Amino acid sequence: MVRASVKVGSAKLVVICVGLLGFALIADFLWASSSSPSSSSFSVFDSKASTIIVPTKEKNKKEKEKEKKNGSSSSSGRLLADAYADLAGPQLNWEKMETSPVPRLDGAAIQIRNRLFVFAGYGTIDLVHSHVDIYNFDDGTWGGRFDMPKEMAHSHLGMVTDGRYIYIVTGQYGPQCRGPTARNFVLDTETKQWKDLPSLPVPRYAPATQLWRGRLHVMGGSKENRHTPGLEHWSLAVKDGKALEKEWRSEIPIPRGGPHRACVVANDRLYVIGGQEGDFMAKPGSPIFKCSRRMEVVYTDVYMLDDEMKWKTLPPMPKPNSHIEFAWALVNNSIVIVGGTTEKHPETKKMVLNGEVLQFNLNTLGSFP
Repeated sequence: MVRASVKVGSAKLVVICVGLLGFALIADFLWASSSSPSSSSFSVFDSKASTIIVPTKEKNKKEKEKEKKNGSSSSSGRLLADAYADLAGPQLNWEKMETSPVPRLDGAAIQIRNRLFVFAGYGTIDLVHSHVDIYNFDDGTWGGRFDMPKEMAHSHLGMVTDGRYIYIVTGQYGPQCRGPTARNFVLDTETKQWKDLPSLPVPRYAPATQLWRGRLHVMGGSKENRHTPGLEHWSLAVKDGKALEKEWRSEIPIPRGGPHRACVVANDRLYVIGGQEGDFMAKPGSPIFKCSRRMEVVYTDVYMLDDEMKWKTLPPMPKPNSHIEFAWALVNNSIVIVGGTTEKHPETKKMVLNGEVLQFNLNTLGSFP
């Protein structure tokens, strides 16, 4: 089991999980300053239609006179690509929930019944959290904080649950843009006890992670330099929080690598949605592994692993979307994805947040619901 499906009436349970992601994305939006056609499989639940205009540089008198002489008109700005504007859709009503105990960037969150477990993440670029907070949906409060293992990664984690045990895979160890760890753990959410799992063959940043057919699958993510996309795909037999094998098994590589993707199991199929190629890297020679901006490509790709263990390409998302590994839920046989990030703004280089709630219909895989 991955995550329990929920009815539309209770879909607001998704909001708190996504709210935490939003916290992270807003922080990253502020830090970041230091293409695709519409899909017939995705529909838009919610957004505010908008257009982003980038102001142009003020022209001097000579430039204005030249424009006037040539008969050209002066414009106050230029339009950006559609990726930077929200898609039109009906407005949903949102309910504000209790504020998280601490701000988090690139942490992780897993819902099990009426509780939301929130792990790790950056507090600031120089501070990482090493504890778990729990949100209770019944009374709308936070409580039950407890520590993570000292050897566990602090951000860019792979994570999935079977309904009791939470499997935590690889990720970045430390603040700024430090290196990843191959160490893996499992948490018993009833006893709050931790156990080790076999380490990955090599560490990864934010790989797609899911339980499928009795095996823990880990695929893609970024390689050890934090920027190069990984294509490798491994699996490990697990049951009731225990590894049934001592080593990970190699599986068919994912068609396109990279971190921050939604990875979902539904109707005995495994889906990998969105993500990006590239990420910040540690500045060469920096003793604190100071983050340095690098080229990133956010994409719309959707893949499905079928019975024959072959990847199939499905219709893409309406716009590029990343940082959605903990921003999805199964609702009435649809995958619902809330928010995320798209391409960085071409002028400011800051992260641009997606404002949509998207629905992928699993009944048709090719038409609006």
